[in-house]
Amino acid sequence: MLMNILAAGEAAPATEFGFVQALEEGGPVAWAILAIMIIMSVGSFYILITKYMEQKKILNQYKAVRQGFWRANTLSEGAGKLEKNSAWRQLVDDSLKAQAEHDKMPNSLEAHDWLHGSLMRSEDSITSKLNGGLSFLATVGATAPFVGLLGTVIGIYRALINIGMSGSASIDKVAGPVGEALIMTAIGLLVAVPAVFAYNWLQARNKKIGELMSAFSTDLQAYITSNGAVKPAVTVAAAKPAAATKPATTAGGVPPKKA
Repeated sequence: MLMNILAAGEAAPATEFGFVQALEEGGPVAWAILAIMIIMSVGSFYILITKYMEQKKILNQYKAVRQGFWRANTLSEGAGKLEKNSAWRQLVDDSLKAQAEHDKMPNSLEAHDWLHGSLMRSEDSITSKLNGGLSFLATVGATAPFVGLLGTVIGIYRALINIGMSGSASIDKVAGPVGEALIMTAIGLLVAVPAVFAYNWLQARNKKIGELMSAFSTDLQAYITSNGAVKPAVTVAAAKPAAATKPATTAGGVPPKKA
């Protein structure tokens, strides 16, 4: 009886459980998988931020195209209004180069096809640059869950080994490896889901930019083949109405009497 009371009074051995302890249970493989996940996550957010800034810059530059480019008398004059090394300036420069080669072709059909092909090549080069890095996001979104699953498999395997070596399935022998397994699965999903969302969102914005470039290239082609006779209509922003003048009042707020 006395021994039972003393045994009940003794504190149970404390077992620490946490993220670091779970990784230590997984060993070098768990730490290596965590390092891969961190690299994937950092790379995904880096591509998301840089591509968003690049897309935003191109869309902001398009406002200059709508406002001032088509007001110019010639394409060369309009190109001077665009920012250098921009996508829209590249399209104009390539169209001017194609126009110079276009005039050397006696067959009008061949000249038209050459101009169209030159603008398409220019669009493809810009689109290829915009899509750079998106394949990394797609790869992360597709593989990160499986990398986390690898950690899960290793954790469960270590749990089974511990059970076999101890001869009992006590919680202190299983909780660590299983906890590491579950953490790796969660990390894999946390890395994959933002990458998939970022990929789809950036692709949608690239599609919008591609549509704008295609329309701009068509307008350039029409302008060149018609010798400047065909070009988009430029809308002038409506002026804001002047504020109505209030009638003069006296100090007391009463309108002055007419003489």
